[in-house]
Amino acid sequence: MGMPEIAIDARAVSKWFGEGDARTYAVREVSMQARFGEMLLIVGPSGSGKTTLLSVISGILRPDEGGVVVDGVDLWKQSKDALADFRLKRIGFVFQDYHLFGRLTTVENVAIPLILKRQPWEDATAKALDCLKIVGLANRADLTPVKLSGGEQQRIAIARAIVGQPDILILDEPTASLDGDTGRNIIEFVKHHVLNERRCIVIVTHDSRIFEYADRILKMEDGRLTHIEQGGAR
Repeated sequence: MGMPEIAIDARAVSKWFGEGDARTYAVREVSMQARFGEMLLIVGPSGSGKTTLLSVISGILRPDEGGVVVDGVDLWKQSKDALADFRLKRIGFVFQDYHLFGRLTTVENVAIPLILKRQPWEDATAKALDCLKIVGLANRADLTPVKLSGGEQQRIAIARAIVGQPDILILDEPTASLDGDTGRNIIEFVKHHVLNERRCIVIVTHDSRIFEYADRILKMEDGRLTHIEQGGAR
């Protein structure tokens, strides 16, 4: 059996802010790969550059140097519209604070990416309900986010991220606002019910309690990639 296919290939990526003597590197010459079928953690202290790197490899923030190829597509050689379309169809993003819409029901929140793709409302909500079943919250379909716990809101955000069947799923500090047991349950759920051989999951975190679920761990400090190690892969 050969090596798994490369999902994300970042090549000598640098990102800085300011110019001249005021230039500050957020990411400095980072090269990394993520593979399909793996859960990859990017870890490091606050200010180490991990969130900036996450933004670069997900097509949100343009690097000042280097490039990023995601599933064979060179992100930063795409037009603005082509990049937006690629991100909508191929990358699912779970934000730290969930970004759920308070006036929409759970199923409506999950259906949003499909509505943006101009899918009919009935089809979009049916697929959203299927994803709610995957995350075990079909019985919360008609509730608004305020009536859900933090762990339930996180699972709703995951359902919304996977409803379009993206190849790449990116989670930004997914356990930051959750207690230890809930956080571990979320990551264990993602590992065993969301990850598959054609999907790559990348998680930025400083939560050492979830390291055991990683296939590999990339450590960053001062904008540089300092170490790569095998995770516990539970």
